[in-house]
Amino acid sequence: MKPTITLTPRHLTFGQLRAIYNSPVTISLDPSAYDAIEKSHQAVQAIIARDRPAYGINTGFGLLAKTRIPDDELELLQRNLILSHSVGTGEALPADVVRLIIAMKVSSLSQGVSGVRREVVDALINLINHDITPIIPAKGSVGASGDLAPLSHMTLAILGEGDVLVRGERMSAKDALVKAGLSPITLAAKEGLALINGTQTSTALAIRGYFMACDLLASATVTGALSVEAARGNDSPFDPRIHEVRGHHGQIELGKTYKALLEHSGFRGKNRGEAELRVQDPYCLRCQPQVMGACLDLINQAGKTLLIEANAVTDNPLIFGDDEPVAISGGNFHAEPVAFAADTLALAISEIGSMSERRIALLIDSSLSGLPAFLVSNAGVNSGFMIAHVTAAALVSENKSHAHPASVDSIPTSANQEDHVSMATYAGRRLFEMAHNTAVVVGIELLAAAQGVDIHGEDLGYKSDKVLTDVHAKVRAKIAHYDKDRYFAPDIESAKQLVLSGELLDGWDELRQNWFSNV
Repeated sequence: MKPTITLTPRHLTFGQLRAIYNSPVTISLDPSAYDAIEKSHQAVQAIIARDRPAYGINTGFGLLAKTRIPDDELELLQRNLILSHSVGTGEALPADVVRLIIAMKVSSLSQGVSGVRREVVDALINLINHDITPIIPAKGSVGASGDLAPLSHMTLAILGEGDVLVRGERMSAKDALVKAGLSPITLAAKEGLALINGTQTSTALAIRGYFMACDLLASATVTGALSVEAARGNDSPFDPRIHEVRGHHGQIELGKTYKALLEHSGFRGKNRGEAELRVQDPYCLRCQPQVMGACLDLINQAGKTLLIEANAVTDNPLIFGDDEPVAISGGNFHAEPVAFAADTLALAISEIGSMSERRIALLIDSSLSGLPAFLVSNAGVNSGFMIAHVTAAALVSENKSHAHPASVDSIPTSANQEDHVSMATYAGRRLFEMAHNTAVVVGIELLAAAQGVDIHGEDLGYKSDKVLTDVHAKVRAKIAHYDKDRYFAPDIESAKQLVLSGELLDGWDELRQNWFSNV
C-alpha cells in the first residue's frame, strides 16, 4: 500500500518531500486550504467583472501584455497558452522528480493567491494518486517567467493532451484519464498562467540534488574514515578541541563523527612503529572535518533556501484583497534563489568527489600508504587499482567543469521583456550527473579502503568501530577481495550502488543526528 501524505500549504517538510520523491504515494490536501482556493477564484471573477485590463487574466502574455482579450475567449486564451508553451525537448524527467513538481505546484496553488478553482488542484492531486506521470521533457526552461515549458507539459495531462506514463506504460493522457475514471478539465481565466508560472521544476531538480548531496556526504564520510583505517592514519586531527575553536557548525559535527567512527580502531597510527609514524597525514586524511564540514554547511545553506522555495507561491500575477481584490504583477517566478542553491550544491558535490579521489591516490601509492603498490600483490603482472584511479580522476575533472555556476549566465528572451534569467533549471538538472560521478569516485575509494583493511587485517585483526566493521562487511558481502586482476567494472558499479542506495548509512543515524539540524 502506498503511503499517504497530507499537504498543508506553507508547511511542506523535507521528510514529506523525500517520501514523495522516494516512491509513489497518495496525497491529499488539508481541507482548510479549499476555502482559500475558492475565495481566490471568486476574486478573479470580480476582477474580470470590472472590465479593466489585468495581466494574464484578460490580456496576452509577456510582450503581448497590452493586448486585451475578449471575455468570451478567456478559456481559449488559457488553453492556447498551454499548447504553445509545450515546447520542451530532451529526455523525459523521471517519475520521482515529476511527483515533486506536482506536489509543490499543489501547495503553491492552494495558498489562496493564484486564483484557480479547486478542480484544478484536485486534477493535479489525481495525477499522483493514480500514478499518472506526465511526459515532461527535461530541457527548455531558463528558470525565469517560471519553468514555462516543463510546467506546460505537466498541465497538458490534466487537459487530456500529450502523453503520460502509467506504471511505466506510455499512453495518451486522454486514455490514461479515462482508465482512471477521470475527465479532462477546461481551464478558466488565469488558471493556465497560474499552472505554468512558477519555479517548481527548477526546485524539484535542485531538491533531488540536495537529497543526493546529503547521502553522498554521509557515504563519503564513512568511506573516508575507512580510508584512515586502511592508511593507518593518525586520529589527532579529529580531536574536538581543534574544531570547536574554529566554530563552524559543519566542521564541529564532522569532527565528532570521524572521532566516533575511529575511536576503537585496531590498527591506526598508534599501532605503527615510531619510525613509521607520520607526524602529519596528508590533507585528504587529516583535513576531512574541515573540507567535508564546509560541504555540510553549503548543503545546509542550500537546503534552507530550497525548503523555503518548496513552500513558496511563485506564479504571476498574484491575487490579494477580499473586498476589492487586485491582481498584482511581480517577479516571484524568477528562480535566482534556486539557481544559487543549486550552484552551491554543485560545489559541495564536486569537492566531496575531489577529496575522495585524493584518498584513492594515497592508498594506491605505497610510499604514502605503506600498502602494496596499487593495492594488489605481484604488482606488474597485476595492475590492481591503477586504472580505477584514472576513472576517478576523469570523473572528478568532469565535475569541475559541471561545477561552473549556471547562475552567472543569462540570455534575454521574449523580445527582451524577460531580459535577465536564472538558468536554475539547468543548474538543478546537472546535479544528477555530478552526483553519479561522485558516487563512482566514492565507490572506488570504498573498494580501495576495504582492500587496505583486508591487507592490514591479515596481521593486525580488524577491531574498528562497529559502523566501519559493518561497512567493510557490506562491501565484502557484494564484492570479493581483489587478489589478482579481474574484470573490475562490475565491482565498481556494485560499489557505486552501495553508495547511492543508502546501505552504507544504516546503523549510524545517531552520529549524524545534528548534521542537518539547522535546516
